[in-house]
Amino acid sequence: MARGLERGISRRKLLVGGGAGLGLLLAWELWPRAYRPNLRAAPGETLFNAFLKIGEDGRVIVAVPQVELGQGSWTSLPQILADELGADWRTVAVEPAPISPLYANTLLAEAAADETSPEFLRGARRWVASEYSVRNSVMLTGGSSSTRMFEPRLREAGRAARSLLMKAAAERWKTDWETLDTAGGFVLRDDDKLSFAELAEAASNQDLPEYPPLRGGIDNRLTGQPLPRLDLPAKVDGSAQFAGDIRLPDMVYASVRSGPGGSARLVSADRAAARGTPGLVATFTNDHFAAAIATNWWAAERAVGRMNPRFHVEEALPTIETVEAALADALAEDDGTRIFERGDVGAVYGAGNVVQGHYAVGLAANAPMETLTATARTTGDRLEIWASVQAPGLARRAAARAAGLAESQVTLYPTLAGGGYGRKLETGAVAQAAILAIHLKRPVQIVWSRAEESARDTFRPPARATLSARLGNGGLILGWQSRIATPEGVNALSDRLGSRAAGGLASPVAGAIPPYAIPAVAVDHLPAEIGIATGAWRSGAHSYTAFFTESFMDELSRLANVEPLSFRMQMLGENPRLARCLSTASALGGWDGGQAGSAMGIAAHSAFGSHIATLVEVEVERGERVRVLRALCAVDCGRIVNPEIVKQQIEGGLMFGIAAATGNPIALEKGRSSALGFRDFAFPGLSASPEVSVEILESDEPPGGVTELAVPTAAPAMANAVHALTGRRLRDLPLRIGGR
Repeated sequence: MARGLERGISRRKLLVGGGAGLGLLLAWELWPRAYRPNLRAAPGETLFNAFLKIGEDGRVIVAVPQVELGQGSWTSLPQILADELGADWRTVAVEPAPISPLYANTLLAEAAADETSPEFLRGARRWVASEYSVRNSVMLTGGSSSTRMFEPRLREAGRAARSLLMKAAAERWKTDWETLDTAGGFVLRDDDKLSFAELAEAASNQDLPEYPPLRGGIDNRLTGQPLPRLDLPAKVDGSAQFAGDIRLPDMVYASVRSGPGGSARLVSADRAAARGTPGLVATFTNDHFAAAIATNWWAAERAVGRMNPRFHVEEALPTIETVEAALADALAEDDGTRIFERGDVGAVYGAGNVVQGHYAVGLAANAPMETLTATARTTGDRLEIWASVQAPGLARRAAARAAGLAESQVTLYPTLAGGGYGRKLETGAVAQAAILAIHLKRPVQIVWSRAEESARDTFRPPARATLSARLGNGGLILGWQSRIATPEGVNALSDRLGSRAAGGLASPVAGAIPPYAIPAVAVDHLPAEIGIATGAWRSGAHSYTAFFTESFMDELSRLANVEPLSFRMQMLGENPRLARCLSTASALGGWDGGQAGSAMGIAAHSAFGSHIATLVEVEVERGERVRVLRALCAVDCGRIVNPEIVKQQIEGGLMFGIAAATGNPIALEKGRSSALGFRDFAFPGLSASPEVSVEILESDEPPGGVTELAVPTAAPAMANAVHALTGRRLRDLPLRIGGR
């Protein structure tokens, strides 16, 4: 490995205050330390740093810390490094990064600290959160953070290796290394060239320059190019390994049943009833779940069904009625947490002319194509786990706890994931696989059935909101308040996963601050205890806070007698990037003003360092279901790594949002979702999918996130279009013409 890449952190002290004990002095002594890459180099490979290996066969192997959920991280992240290195894209390969502090996602941890801290403490708490993530190797995929978090580090890794390769070539050519260049997998000097493969070993022994230069020029660059995805060929030919594709010698298969709620205890299971099932190997029960293990999964699923496990729950099981009552009670409370404040809303409201809007969103299912799946094997006192996980360090910790082992005794191999943005943070299947492998003393693969996956889903939380505003002359908004009742997602998810850093994925009112220039703004969160496990979901709270904000903006524009686009644009002088998105979407989409009968609606949102405006045209089908006929999204996501991946994620996010907005509402039976399969969700099929166009705006700003960006704008744009078409205002999600 190249000399000069180890970095230490000096001792520091931090003054921290918070809670009831403001001014508390916390002396945090940081021992001097250096984190060395634990990335393994196979025979014929040369390790350059924590992100890069180069093989003697010419392969450029990039270690990616983020799980590939279909969002393209296994292409866009290697593309960043390969561009800075000057590699040939045809030679680039990817492998999952091992668990290490070097790959910690500090961006999400810092975001969590910002969401839960007073402004004067945010700097200190961001630092503490970042240190916590690094020390605990908190690797998280989510929050549209992959490119935002790792672009600088991948560019640093690429340019460092590039410098070393040029220094090795300069030694051979007896010239100044800074006069050389790289492109297409070669170090270049006029007409001379040397391949990365033949220079790799010598380059790894060079001293790293203090300031490795960035690669200059605009020719032969990979950033900004629609390069083919690295994960697709293996997915097309079937060689890609997802969690359910793992096969080990002597492996058996398990299916499980678990009870509702966190306190459910197994009270009975008829193990004798399962014995006649062909292929059955064993049955298993503990306080929390029942399992059947067989030579194939279908036999295991039939056997565990015959066991008919029954569970006891001490507390009353929630129903939709109790959930709605809890939200209503919370919203009626005067107390809450003021998340954001600008100006004096009370003083502005004192002049009168205040209007209100009341909105509600129900539980939303994750419903991933791939259910929770994990494979476990024990060898001596060591445990191996294969699973698709968004937080490998947290999954390893869950497996170690379940097996009664130290984390150092557990090796986790992350696989490709079949969707599940947020759902693959959950570690229930990993812990169960570890327990069964220890018990059986042989490899076991556990796959949750679709019914088990649906019943034990960690939903996007429901929410109710009262939004109010005071309108001034010309339709300008002088004051705005959002009061949002919803479960405390940060604490619930963080407690379940055992990491405070996970809160960055689950802030209960993320995105609630309107992106408009309003002099006085207040955003309040009123926590509600609903008795149901909630978790991370694609775009999380943005999916309902944007619905609240953009629906209310449309209502206010009608009250002010100002066309909805103009109403928004007049308050976007301080957000020109979002204004440009709105003007582009309206121009390309043929915005007609949204007058009565037009069937068009617009919505805009800023999140994840990016900006988006969405225009939709709808119809109301028989049965009063809303169908989107066409949609256009204008996106400013800063510097673009791969435009084709951006388009894919905007299209996919929009369809995800449309499906959630038009599917069946979640009902609860005995504390669990009554929807047990995709048919029950009633998501729109391919024939009902709209024509979608995506316009990407050029920008020199830092890269923003896109995987979750389009989800929040789908529902409000649809609701606003329905109002234009029918005159009826839809204030509830999922959307129904018969709503409030």
